[in-house]
Amino acid sequence: MKLALKTARHDTVRCKILSKLAETASDEEWPKFNEQLHQISEEKIKLFSDGSNNSELTFYKKFNAEALNNIGFLYESQSEYNKALIYYEKSLILQKEVMNKSGIASAFNNIGHVYSNMGEYNTAIEFNLRSLKIREELGDDQAINISLNNLAGIYQTQGNISKALKYYNKSLVLRYSLGDKKGVSISLNNIASIYLSQGDIPKALEFFGKSLKISEELKDNLVLAGTMNNIAALYFFQNQYENALPYFEKGLKIRQELGDKAGIAQSLNNIGSILNTQGFSDKALMKYEQSAKIYEEIGDKKGTAQLHNNIGQTYKSKGNFIKALEHHNKSLKIREEINDKAGIAESLTNISSVYFSQKNYSKALELCENSKQMSKALGFPQYLKNAAGLLCEVYKSMGNYKLAIENYELFIQMRDSINNESTRKASIKSQLKYEYEKQAAADSVAHAKESEVKNAELAKQSAEIKAKKNQQYALFGGLGLVMIFAGFMFNRFKVTQKQKEIIEHQKETVEEQKILVEEKQKEILDSIHYAKRIQMAQIPNDKIVSGILTRLKK
Repeated sequence: MKLALKTARHDTVRCKILSKLAETASDEEWPKFNEQLHQISEEKIKLFSDGSNNSELTFYKKFNAEALNNIGFLYESQSEYNKALIYYEKSLILQKEVMNKSGIASAFNNIGHVYSNMGEYNTAIEFNLRSLKIREELGDDQAINISLNNLAGIYQTQGNISKALKYYNKSLVLRYSLGDKKGVSISLNNIASIYLSQGDIPKALEFFGKSLKISEELKDNLVLAGTMNNIAALYFFQNQYENALPYFEKGLKIRQELGDKAGIAQSLNNIGSILNTQGFSDKALMKYEQSAKIYEEIGDKKGTAQLHNNIGQTYKSKGNFIKALEHHNKSLKIREEINDKAGIAESLTNISSVYFSQKNYSKALELCENSKQMSKALGFPQYLKNAAGLLCEVYKSMGNYKLAIENYELFIQMRDSINNESTRKASIKSQLKYEYEKQAAADSVAHAKESEVKNAELAKQSAEIKAKKNQQYALFGGLGLVMIFAGFMFNRFKVTQKQKEIIEHQKETVEEQKILVEEKQKEILDSIHYAKRIQMAQIPNDKIVSGILTRLKK
C-alpha cells in the first residue's frame, strides 16, 4: 500500500490508502499516515467549502472526521483527556454534517469513554446511551457490545450493581456468540470485579481465572495487567498481602512497558496502600506522591479521589489527624462531584474514624451512620463491615452498649461473609492452580503436591513396617507375645498419628480465628480499587479490533 500511495494521482485515492495505512501500520507509523490524511482532507474541505462540489466535500469531510477521531484516540491513549475531547467533538460535528450514523455513534461512544476516565459519570452515561441507541438501530453487534460494557462499568462505579450486572451479562452473551475472545476476557474480568465488591470470593476467583487464562492466550498485556490488579485486590481484601503485592508489581511492570499512565498511577497507588498496611508509611507516601503527579497530569478525578483517601489513611496511622482530615475531605468532595456512591461511603467512614480518634463522638456517629445506610443500599459487605465495626466502638465509648453489640454482630456477619474458611480455601486453590499451570513457582507446585508426598511417605512407612513384621514372622514365628507387642506398638503409632492430625487441625483453627479478629484492618482494606480501565472495557490500544472504541471507520 505504501507503493500505491506514492503512485496515486488523485487525493481521493490517497485518502483511501492513508485511511487503510492508519489502521494497519505499526504503532510507530500509523500516526504519521493519519496526519497526512488529516492535512489532505482539511485542505480539500477548504477548497470545496464554496459549494462548488458537494459530493467531493462530503467525501473529504468523512475522511477528515476519521482523522480527527484517530487523533483523539492517540491523545486518549496517552491519558491526555482534555485534548482527546477536543478532537472527538470536532469529529462528531463532521459526522453529523455528513449524516454518518455509525460515525456519530462512535463519536458519542468515545466522548463518553473520556468522561468516564475523567470521573464525570453522569455525562458519560448520557453519551453512551446515545451511542447504544444508534448502534441498536444499525444492528451493529460488535459496537453494541462496547456500549453495553461501558455502561455496565459506569453503573458499577456508581454502585448500581443490578444495572451493572445486567449490562455485563448482555455483553458477555453477545461476545461469546461473536467469538470475540478479547471481549469475553474483558467481560469475565468485569463480572468478577462485581462479585469481588459483593464479597463473593469463590465466584470472583472463578471469573478472574477465566479472564486471566484468555488474556495470556491472546498475549493481551493491557487486559492482563488490569486482571493482575484485580486479583491483587482480591487477595488484599482477605489480608493476604504476601499474595497481593506480587500481582500489583507485575501489573505495574506491564503498564510501564505499555506507557499506560492511568494504569501506572493506579498501580503505584495500590502498592502504596500495601506498604502502609505493612507499616511503611513513609515509603507509602512516596508511592502516593508519584501517583499524584500522574493523576494531576491526566486529570483523573476518580483516581485523585482514591489517592487523597489513601494519603488520609496514612496520615491517620501516623497520628496526624489534621492532615488526615484534610485529605479525606478532599476525597469526599471529588466523590460527591462525580457521584461515586461507593467512594462516598468509604470516605464517610474514614472521616468518622478520624473524629473518633479525636474523641468527637457525635460527629463520628453522624457520619458513620450515613456510611452504614449507604453501604447497605449498595450491597457492599466490605464497606458495611467497616462502618459497623467503627459504630460498635463509637456506641461503646458513648455508653450505648445495646447498639454497640448490635453493630458488633453486624460486623461479625459481614466479616465472616468476606473472610470465611471456604473463601480462603478458594483463594489458595486458585493460587496453586494458576502457579502450577504457569510452572512459574516451584514452591507452589510442591505445595499443590504436598498431599501426594505425604501419602507416599505413609505408604513407604507402611511397607517398611510390613517388611519388619515379615522378618519377625520368619525369625520369631513361635513367639506370640512378641507379635502381640508388635501389634500393640502399631496401634499406638496409629493413635499417635491421629492425635497429631487433631493437634494440627486445632492449630489451623486457632490461626484462622487469629486472622479473623484483626479488626484493625478495617481502615486499610478500602484503599484498593479495581482496574478502572479494565472495568470500562475500552483499552487504549491501536491494534484494537475493528468496531471497537476509536479508530472505527464505517
